Amino acid sequence: MKSHAHIEDPDVILIGSGIMSATLGAMLKELDPSLRIQLYELTEELALEASNGWHNAGTGHAGLCELSYTPDYGPDGEVEISKAIEICHQFQHSLQFWGHTIRSGMLTQPEEFIQAVPHLSFVYGQEQVDFLRSRHRQMSRHHFFKEMEYTEDRATICKWAPLILAGRAPEEPVAMTRVMNGTDVNFGALASKLTHWLGEQEGCGFATSHRVKDLKKSNGRWQLQIEAIANKRQFTNSAKFVFIGAGGGSLPLLQKSGIAEAKGIGGFPIGGQWLISEKPELIEQHHAKVYGMSPGAAPTMAVPHLDTRIIDGKQSLLFGPYAAWTSKFLHERGSFLDLPGSIRTDNLASLIKVGIANIPLMRYLIQQGTQSMKTRMGELRNFYPDAKTEDWKLIDAGIRVQAIKKEDGDAGIVHFGTEVITDQTGSLSALLGASPGASVSTNIILEVIKKCFAETLATESGQERMQQMIPSNNEDLQPAEMETRQATLNQAALEALQLTH
Repeated sequence: MKSHAHIEDPDVILIGSGIMSATLGAMLKELDPSLRIQLYELTEELALEASNGWHNAGTGHAGLCELSYTPDYGPDGEVEISKAIEICHQFQHSLQFWGHTIRSGMLTQPEEFIQAVPHLSFVYGQEQVDFLRSRHRQMSRHHFFKEMEYTEDRATICKWAPLILAGRAPEEPVAMTRVMNGTDVNFGALASKLTHWLGEQEGCGFATSHRVKDLKKSNGRWQLQIEAIANKRQFTNSAKFVFIGAGGGSLPLLQKSGIAEAKGIGGFPIGGQWLISEKPELIEQHHAKVYGMSPGAAPTMAVPHLDTRIIDGKQSLLFGPYAAWTSKFLHERGSFLDLPGSIRTDNLASLIKVGIANIPLMRYLIQQGTQSMKTRMGELRNFYPDAKTEDWKLIDAGIRVQAIKKEDGDAGIVHFGTEVITDQTGSLSALLGASPGASVSTNIILEVIKKCFAETLATESGQERMQQMIPSNNEDLQPAEMETRQATLNQAALEALQLTH
């Protein structure tokens, strides 16, 4: 698959066709229509790795239901919610930009990539109930979350999410919160739409089944060695700026770039699987994304949730994720030699320390990857006690390569989140990590643009164009006095995306 044009020696080369590269390409072209941009994708189709609809939960992460963003109590004895506020603020940028793509005609048919799905948190046991009660008390005081509802009433919970209480012991303490304006997002469909739009613009192109094998900087430009997989033809292309948004494939390319900022960085791959059900009787009873508490040593990306999932117009139920140990960096074209091949003298100490200092995590990943269907169903029944094995099947999720780097002199820290590595000259940026990356992709890319395209953004036309894309790009919507402004912008985005109730 390719666009009608291949751009030689463009201003920008994007590596990977996931939501990050697609968002950067679209935003840069809107910011400066004169930019010439070329995108290369390794696989035969667009956005098949981390952005693929089945490789992530599609939750529009806004801090509404994800208990991993509010894991601790503060000094006042109440749950600390600052991270949830931060994530919600960043998600506003995504909604605004996605709304702009519809209003401006860049994209059409928003229902093909985003749907309104309530976001719920569910807990059981008195300790968890006390936690959720405090969390709701704190969050509902902030204007981002003032519409959050809380209940311990079983009749209400049964109305909100009937499957959750089916077969559950009546004496067990339970609680739930609900926010109606949550979203289910098909990031693969969104990335594909943005990439196709980009390929239709003058001076822009994209090509799948193309592997970037090497890159180095020479005379102020990045020289890329590229292979067309179909016929093994190799060629070079150059650009002033390169963005490596290749998911698990980013780390090897970042290491090959030779930039100082890549020294000492390693990768810790975590695989995943889902249980899914396509049984109509179950799908009809559950229309929500319901998140629970993290089990023990599980990484934040493995917090259990029972979700409505809408892909290509078809609805299903999804539960998981089940994490697993893997040494592959990519799902589609990865190799079990990816992790060994990423070892360098500058990151060896970090990788060794990860193995020593994260034994509970390693044990958890191995246990998760080798557990039986019976055990997996047992975890599902913590959420949905009446679940029947014959109604569910196991599928693979995506692979996330978490960044490992030296920080404050301490090697071997696993960063469960999204890391953007940019060289000192601002001519190369690379993305590593996982959730909530896709949901806050616009905010992440906005920061890349501010750092690497500051001169373009500083022009009068640049400021006007960015204001059209993200009206609050230079505003802090978190203070109480910004409640009306935030509500107005949020409502406009929801209306453009056809998400209003």
